[in-house]
Amino acid sequence: MKGHATAPAPAGSFLPDTRGIRANIGGWAQLSVVQYFVAEAAVIEAWAGPGPYSRATGFISDLGAISCGIYEDRAVCSPLHWLMNASFVVQGLALVLGALFLTAGLLSVAARPGVTARRFRAVAEDSPQTRVLTVPWILAVAIRILTGVAGVGTVLVGLVPEDLGSPWHFAGALMFFIGGGFALLLLGILWFRQTPISWFLAACGLVCIGALVIGAITGMEVPQPGLLERFMGYPVTIGLAAAGLVIAQRVHTERKAHGEPNALTAG
Repeated sequence: MKGHATAPAPAGSFLPDTRGIRANIGGWAQLSVVQYFVAEAAVIEAWAGPGPYSRATGFISDLGAISCGIYEDRAVCSPLHWLMNASFVVQGLALVLGALFLTAGLLSVAARPGVTARRFRAVAEDSPQTRVLTVPWILAVAIRILTGVAGVGTVLVGLVPEDLGSPWHFAGALMFFIGGGFALLLLGILWFRQTPISWFLAACGLVCIGALVIGAITGMEVPQPGLLERFMGYPVTIGLAAAGLVIAQRVHTERKAHGEPNALTAG
C-alpha cells in the first residue's frame, strides 16, 4: 500500500526511531533519577548525628558515610547510608542507560516532532561527496558522552563513600557535576527554538557550572557549603530528569499515534 507523496528530505537526513523500546527505556531511565530526592529525604530523616542534618551546611556525601564519627571536622552519623549510596548507584546507572539508549539522532529531534535529523552536510554545493558532521549531531554526541560521564561518576560516589578515604569519591563527584552541567548546557543549545524547556535546561547547566567554579575558587570554604554543593548537584538531577520527561512524552505520543504501544520498531 503506497503512502502519500512527501517532499524529498535534504541529503543525509533521516527520521530517527522515536517509537522503539530503546527510546522508551532511555527516556524513562533518565527521568527516574528523581528518586534521589526521595532517598535523600528519608536518609536525612534518619540522621543520628549530635545535631540535626542541615542541607545548608551538611555535604551530600555525609549522608552516605558508612561510619559514625568526625570526618573533616564534621560530626557524621547516617544510619541509612546504604540507602543513600544505593540511590547514587541507581541514579548513575539510569544516566548511563540514557546515554547508551538515547541515540544522537533521537536527541536531535526529541523536542521537535515531525522533523528529520541530519548527520552530515556537504561542505560545498558543488562537492556533495565531501561531507562533515552537522553541529546538532556533534552536540547530541557530546551530550551522550557527558551524560555517561556523569552517570559513571555518580556510581563511583555510591560505591566509594567519602569516609573510605579514596580519591575516587571526589573524582566521581566532579565527573557528575562537570559532565551533568555541560550536558545540560549543550542540550539547552541543541533544543533552542524547539521547546521552551531549553531555557530551563541551559539555566540548570549554568547554575551547576557557576556553583562549581565558586566551589573551586573558595575550596568550599563558604558559610553554607552544603547549599553551594546542592547548587552544583540539584540542577543536574532536575534538568536531566526534565529532559527525560520530554523524551518519554515524545516517545509515548509517537507510539500512541501509530497504534503501537507495545511494538518494537526498526532502528
